[in-house]
Amino acid sequence: MQMDGLHKLRSIKKFQSILGTSLFLMLLPVAGFSQTEPKVDAEVDTLAIKIGEQIQYKITVEADSTDVVFFPEGQTFSPLETVEAIMSDTIKNNDKVILQKIYSLTQFDSGAYTIPPQRIAINEQPFFTDSFQVKVADVVVDTTKQKMYDIKPLTQVDRSTADMWLTALWILLGLIVIGAAVYWFFLRKKPLTEEEKVALLPPYDRALMELKKLENSRYLIQDEYKQYYSELTDIVRSYLEEDVHVTAMESTTSELITKLEMLRDAGEIKLEDETIQQFQKILQTADLVKFAKNKPASSVAEQDRKLVEEIVTKTHAGLPEPTEEDLLLDQEYLEELTKKKQRKRIYWAAAIFAGLIVLGAIGSTIYFGTKKVRDTVFGYPTKDLLEGEWVASSYGFPPVQLETPEVLVRQEPQLPKETEELIKELQAFSYGSYAGIFSVSTSSITFKNQEEDPKFDAIINSTLANFEQLGLKNIITKQEEFDTQSGVKGMKTFGTGTLERPNGDSKRAKYNILTFGGKGFIQQVVITWEEEDQYAEQIVNRILSTLDVKTQA
Repeated sequence: MQMDGLHKLRSIKKFQSILGTSLFLMLLPVAGFSQTEPKVDAEVDTLAIKIGEQIQYKITVEADSTDVVFFPEGQTFSPLETVEAIMSDTIKNNDKVILQKIYSLTQFDSGAYTIPPQRIAINEQPFFTDSFQVKVADVVVDTTKQKMYDIKPLTQVDRSTADMWLTALWILLGLIVIGAAVYWFFLRKKPLTEEEKVALLPPYDRALMELKKLENSRYLIQDEYKQYYSELTDIVRSYLEEDVHVTAMESTTSELITKLEMLRDAGEIKLEDETIQQFQKILQTADLVKFAKNKPASSVAEQDRKLVEEIVTKTHAGLPEPTEEDLLLDQEYLEELTKKKQRKRIYWAAAIFAGLIVLGAIGSTIYFGTKKVRDTVFGYPTKDLLEGEWVASSYGFPPVQLETPEVLVRQEPQLPKETEELIKELQAFSYGSYAGIFSVSTSSITFKNQEEDPKFDAIINSTLANFEQLGLKNIITKQEEFDTQSGVKGMKTFGTGTLERPNGDSKRAKYNILTFGGKGFIQQVVITWEEEDQYAEQIVNRILSTLDVKTQA
């Protein structure tokens, strides 16, 4: 029994020994590869500076090479301002890595400030640095050597005319090109065509030239007697109208012969009976050819042309010599004819110019839209602001930096007495007015209690209440986080409302309220504009893209 008990005891001890060894081997890899706790350290190169000088704030992190480390970003050192952040060094030591980042901080107001603890995230686990107490001293100025001057008032600066001159130059060039085209095609004296040269000849010379041209025509060869006699009678009738001043083109054969006989009897023209009879016979032959489709011999047709030529010559010779009055009348007629042609060319040029403008307006309307064309031609307030010369500036303290179409003008708001007891300083700047739909305003408020946390809700509600007092009804409000260019986070309050004006008119309006702040201060930017104003939308987007705030207090 004792031997069996001893044997069992030895077996138990051996089992315990094996179990202990196994546990040790199982724990050995864990102990050999377990990660040590990361180390975070912060230090500053000085705790006392003068206004505008910089403090070098260095954060050192010792962690495993596989750890993910996030350093503070943006204006997290408020009330001091971050001027620059530099990743200075990375040191590797086996499986460890040492990361260092240096921040340059400054302050432009004297006093004692506390740099708050900074949050460093390592594998999403937060680590915090110590806080530091910093003193900022005034810069001593010897006023006996350096004179002090009052702040100069705002100076009105004339708007740049560079773009206006460029636009005017392009318009002038366009007008020159159009004017040159109108002159070249319509107003200049062009070389006369053969028809125009013939038309300017005296009636007698023109009639003989046209009869000669008829002689050389191919009408008789091609048996086109109707066309031949039509031209023959038109030539002589036209001559009689211009030179004898008798209505021949619209008269029948008998009426025309009667008119010539009356002129002969009145002594206004010298024509023999034989000449009138020959003319009557030719007109009757022409009537038979044109209306009865008669076809005389070609020799007869040629003989009729020669007789018409003789009749024209005898008629011209039988006319009395023109008096001086007749010559003046003819001269006036020619001048009037020239002016009439000139007016006709001017009318055509004006019609084409007006047509080009109408076509350009229609094309621009189709391509750009009616509103844009109308606003470009007649002007639109926010379009002029959008396309004008913008101003980039910093307003208030702590400063709000942004670009605006016009410079914001300093305002002097009246604060209630109970509010004045809490506020150290209020600086406000604005352009436009809420009631005028489009406006931009900024404000920077510093409190006497530098440790007071900003109350965003209170100041936002105060701004909305101001909207209601100015006539904005049915206000819809939304909120979201907003990041500036440098990464400063703030609150964006935006929405719409109906602006009721004193004259009974109402318009839909939109607004943006952007609020930022830190201990002891609040900054705010307020923008209002008309809901359907596409130019104002572009202005707002551009302002927001340039907005930045400095968290100095």
